[in-house]
Amino acid sequence: MGQPLVFPHGVTVYNPKKCFNGYTIVPLINDGVLLFDMNGNEIRRWNMHAMPPKLLPGGYVMGLSGYRHPDYGMQDGVNLIEIDYDGNIVWEFDKFEEINDPGRDHRWMARQHHDYQREGNPVGYYVPGMEAKALEGNTLILVHQTIKNPLISDKKLLDDAMIEVDWEGNILWKWSVSEHFDELGFDEAAKNILSRDPNMRTPDGGVGDYLHVNCMSYLGPNK
Repeated sequence: MGQPLVFPHGVTVYNPKKCFNGYTIVPLINDGVLLFDMNGNEIRRWNMHAMPPKLLPGGYVMGLSGYRHPDYGMQDGVNLIEIDYDGNIVWEFDKFEEINDPGRDHRWMARQHHDYQREGNPVGYYVPGMEAKALEGNTLILVHQTIKNPLISDKKLLDDAMIEVDWEGNILWKWSVSEHFDELGFDEAAKNILSRDPNMRTPDGGVGDYLHVNCMSYLGPNK
C-alpha cells in the first residue's frame, strides 16, 4: 500500500462555536515547547523539553531541560523545571538519584517521565475550581528507578515510582510499584511471563521495562 507524501498543515478544521477556545501547548522534537492559538498562530516558543509541558496560571510553564543519555536511560528526564513566560527558571527538582554513567552523565537527576502534577490541579489542564499553584505547593512526579527484585525477575528492572516533593525540593513521600507487585493481581501465568521476559530494553546494558506506567493522578478521599 502506498503512503501519502502530502499532508495538510496548520489548522484544518475550526468551528469556534463548538470549541473551548484558548491556547494549546505542545512539545516539539528537538525544537522546544510551542504555544499556539486556535488559528495555529505561534504565540510563544520556549527552549526546553517536556514530557508533557504544562501551562500554569500567570504564564508559567513546567517541563525539563534535557534527558539522560540513551545509552543508560530510557526517557529519563534530568530534572523537572518551571519557567516564567520569559524562560527564566523559577523552580527545579533533580535530587532523586545521583547518576554516574561511565563516559556520560555524572549528576543528580529526577528521572522524571510521562507525568507530574502540581498541587491544586490533578489533571494538568484547565478545570473550574482546580487551579494549580504556580509559585508554591507540592509536586507529584512519576519517576524511574533501576532495581533488582528476584521476586519479579532475575533480570535488572526499570521500576516506576511516584514521589511527592515540596517547593524546597524535599521528598515527602514515595511509592514504588515493585514494593506492591503482589497487590497488582497478576496470576501465576502472567508472573511467569514477566519473570522470563520483563520487556527487555537495551539501555544500561539491558533492563526490563516491565510495567511502563504513563500516568498517575491525585485522588480525592475514598468513599
